Formats: sequence, C-alpha cells, structure tokens
Amino acid sequence: MAVLSLTNAHLAFGHVALLDGANFALETGERVGLIGRNGTGKSSLLKILAGLEKLDDGLLQQQQGLTNVYVPQEPELRGDATIFDVVSEGVAEAKALRERYERHDENDDLAWVQERIEHIGAWNWEQRVEETLHRLGLDGTRLVGSLSGGLKKRVALGRALVAQPDVLLLDEPTNHLDLDAITWLEGLLNDFKGSLLLITHDRQFLDNVANRIVELDRGQLRGYPGNFAAFQAAKAYELENEALANARFDKLLAQEEVWIRKGVEARRTRSVARVQRLQEMRSQHAARRDVQGKVRLDIDTGSSSGKIVAELEDVSKSFGERAIVRGFTGTILRGDKVGLIGPNGAGKTTLLKMILGELAPDSGTVRLGSRLTVAYFDQMRDTLNLDATLADTISPGSEWIEIGSQKKHVKSYLGDFLFSPARANSPVRTLSGGERNRLLLARLFARPANVLVLDEPTNDLDIETLELLEELLAEYDGTVFLVSHDRRFLDNVVTSTIVFEGDARWREYEGSVQDWLVQSKRAAQLQAQQAQAAPAAAAPTPPAPAPAPVVATKRKLSYKEQRELEEIPQQIAALEAEQTQLNALLAGTELYAQGAARIQAVTERAAQIDEELLALMERWEVLEAK
Repeated sequence: MAVLSLTNAHLAFGHVALLDGANFALETGERVGLIGRNGTGKSSLLKILAGLEKLDDGLLQQQQGLTNVYVPQEPELRGDATIFDVVSEGVAEAKALRERYERHDENDDLAWVQERIEHIGAWNWEQRVEETLHRLGLDGTRLVGSLSGGLKKRVALGRALVAQPDVLLLDEPTNHLDLDAITWLEGLLNDFKGSLLLITHDRQFLDNVANRIVELDRGQLRGYPGNFAAFQAAKAYELENEALANARFDKLLAQEEVWIRKGVEARRTRSVARVQRLQEMRSQHAARRDVQGKVRLDIDTGSSSGKIVAELEDVSKSFGERAIVRGFTGTILRGDKVGLIGPNGAGKTTLLKMILGELAPDSGTVRLGSRLTVAYFDQMRDTLNLDATLADTISPGSEWIEIGSQKKHVKSYLGDFLFSPARANSPVRTLSGGERNRLLLARLFARPANVLVLDEPTNDLDIETLELLEELLAEYDGTVFLVSHDRRFLDNVVTSTIVFEGDARWREYEGSVQDWLVQSKRAAQLQAQQAQAAPAAAAPTPPAPAPAPVVATKRKLSYKEQRELEEIPQQIAALEAEQTQLNALLAGTELYAQGAARIQAVTERAAQIDEELLALMERWEVLEAK
C-alpha cells in the first residue's frame, strides 16, 4: 500500500522541465534510492514530498495521519544548543503536550491531551531521546557548534529518528561521514521500520540499503526492483532498446520527409492520413528528450616526476599534546594511486602534507622526489570565487585553454563538463553543489600536473560522472592521493591504502579497500589468538620430569579434514565456472527479458559466490597450515 504518491507531476525552473508528467509511489516498508544526474531535480522532488515546496501541476497524496521527516544535505542546527536539546526538537509535540497536561490549565481539554499523549508516547520522551543518543554514539551534553560535519549529520539523523516517522526522506546522508559511520548508518536504516526515500551517489551504500531504485531521467521517474547492481544491468538493456527504437523512428521520419517533398504528381495523389501521420511524427520528434551527453574528461600530466615521489622513515607529528602521526614509514612511487582512510579528524590531511613536503615532521625523515607538480581538488570548495564567471574560473583573462598539445576554446572545454555556452559567463554562485564540483574538476584538469590530490571529490557528483572519473584516474600516468569515504570509488581507483589504526598509528596496505579489510581482519584474528595464548603460557606450572626428545612435526589432518582439503579445489573451480556464466548473463541482454525477480536472483547469487569463494580460500589456507 502506497504511503506517498505523485500523479502527473509537473515542475519547471525557467525553460527546463524537472518533472514532466511524472508518477511515483512509495510503498509501506520500502527503502528506495533516488538517483539521477546533477541538476535533474532530485532535491526538489524530496522537498515536494516533505511538503516544503509545491508542484506546478499534478497531485500529491499521502495516507491520513502520516508523519514524515526530511533531513537535508546541510541540516540547519542551533550551534549554541546542546545535542540533547537539538535532538529533542524531534519530539517537540510530545514535550508541549506533557507540559500542557502538567500545568492543568482550566481552558485545556485534559481528556483530549491525555489521549494524545498516550497515542504518541509522550510520557517518556526523555527516554526516547536518551536511547537514540546512545544508538548514535552521541554525548548529549556537548554543544552542537563544536561538532564536526559528520557529527552534525548524526545529530540531524537523531532528531529525525526520535520522531519515529512513518517516512524518512534523506538527501545525501553519507556526505561528511567516515567509513565506520557509513557502515553504522547502513545498519540503522536496514533496521528502520518505516518507509525510506534517500538520495545518494554512493553505489555501495545503495547496494547495501535499497530494495528499489528510482531514476529521475528527463523529467520522468522510472522504478527498478532490487539494488543498484540490478538497476545498472536493467538500465543498460533499456537504453539499448531506446536507442534502437529512436533509430527506427528517425529512419521512418526521414523517408516520410522525402516522400512529402516529391513532385507535383505525388502531391496530387498523396494520402491525407499519411500527411497527418507525418505531422504527428514531427511533433513527437520535437518533443523527444534525448539522453544528455556525457562528461568528457582528459588531463595533461605534464612532465613525469622522478621514480620516487616520497620516502618517509619513522615520521611523527603532534600538535600540542595530541599525537597525529606516530612512527610512520612508507614509500610512494610514480604511478601509485593511494587511498587515505581514517575517521574524520584522524589526521589524513596532516599526513598528506608531510608526504608532499608541505609540513615538516617533528621527528623522522622525509625525502621528496624530483620534478613534482601537484594539483589539488579542495573538498570544501574554498578556492572558488563565487563572483567570478565560469570562463574566468577555468582560464582567467583568455578565451583559450591549452591541454597538452591541444588548444581549446574555453566554452568548448566547459561543454565537455556539461556546461552550456550560455552559462560560461554566469557567476559560480548560481551553480548547484554537484555543478561546483564539476567546475572544480574542470579547473583541476586544465592544469598540467603529475601528482593529483583529491579530497572528497565524489561529494555531490552524479554516478555517471563518478564512473568516468574512475576511468580517467585508472588511466592517469601520474600519482594520485585520494581521500574519500566512497568505498566503491576507492576500490575502482587505488592500488594501495594508508589506513589509520588508532593511537596515531598509520599503516600501508597493498591493494584496494576490500584487500585492506581482509588483511586487517586476519591480523585482528591473529592478535586475538595470541592474546588468548599469552596468559596460558605465562601461568605457573608444577615441575615435571624432562620429556624424551621428539622431532617437531605438524599435526596430521583427520580423515574428514583430508577429504575436505582434497575437495576444495574442485569446489572453487565449480564456483568460478558458475561465476563466469552469471557474469556473462549480466553483461548480455537476454536476462532482462526474464523479469525483475530473475534479475534480482541472478544478481544476489553473483554476490553470494564472491563470499563463498573467499570462505573456501580462507579454509584452504587453514588446512594447508596444519
């Protein structure tokens, strides 16, 4: 049963139709991910559903008595209030009703007040707030103004959750959250009993939370069952069919245009119905909203740096009594793509500045490579002049820009990043958050550099631009330092990670985020085993006669373990063969004619095989060690 619905919804800004007769329904208990390109109107749609904005035309319906809470990208919180007070704003009605009841005002209908208190559970609103703060790991006595961006986002979520809404509307909830907080939020939303509609470009987050994807594309809302992986496969099939249908339509239209322009004899005998059909086809073609062009990314690496970019030996850094980096050793080579991972405030920026020689360590040595040319992508966009035009931001004082040996007009270059020529002279302040990030990327790639430093480049970028940026960075010949909490983006780009492990300790791992997670999990298991063995080894034992000398040998496997070890290679081979078949099925088009249930089943099985293979590999190692 739908708790919210839109019918024939229309919304436009200027000449651009954001919603063009769109329809949408949010069912009870659904967790829907809303995706689409920057500027298509996703945030506006969320505000309409929250009752903060109005449609130009169309019908918005919701269940009677429905409560919904909207959490924007940048929530407004009272900086001089405590966390407890701000979160308590979510139970404002409960507080007010209980105060009315306790005052015993003669003019009040105390029977109605008491009934309403019982209905919304207002007697114990303090307990609800305290429980929510505990779940979110928040100290209710702290002032909101002293919090980081990630903690402020938690406070806003707490204010929404304590209200126990029927519908939760979230706009980019993972922005400013670190990896641990994102994982925590996934669990929180999966346990949420109401309906959920969220906007995010974090593909891993969508895979782990959403059970339906809705895409806002050219004014229409299209729903796809399953998570983001299922959506990608279905969307590719849909776009292929749309392109074929448009090509057939355009061919027929061209034939009809030739026919209508034939000589006098043909015009005397032409069919009135055929002429009418041609006029209808012309109208359909004019009204068609084709797929928008793709961002075209390119970058000039300039001259190559030396083979070694930076070599750090036992470096440490503190600010006052707080240690940020303690005894870090590592080597960065030309072409490395390094992801820096750690909670907000751990010191990622400090470590990065020491690697690049911008900050001297308190102890240890840093040796920098030669011919380093560094370009920065700034997370907070502090370097953008909001009053400057887009053209001046890219190429101050000139209409032309040089990228390597190629010379381009600045308007053409901006067009590669989906900015129309008409917007080249618009001020930066008119851009949305995602468009400003796109402009920063355009400026970054316009300057030759052999070292790129990207600080949260994925915030506000749409998924298609993210995928293109991944491809560019994967092919980039220079060195990349990437600070991001987008796990899928990190996995697709980095070749190694530098990870915060607590107590100002940082460690370098080869491979992607998943490789780090596997390695760190194994290391934690080994440490736990050693910790358990240590007390037993330290416990005093009564003296015993010296045993006869024996030759140390490995413990023999039991018959069952031996059979298991022999069967594992065949099991792995069978799983890999099944995985190959499923990947071919997902990459083809035949699957998507078999229905949403089949698509979801194949997608889930493909993910399950990865887990089974990992478990078999780990079991193989254990048996081999015996």
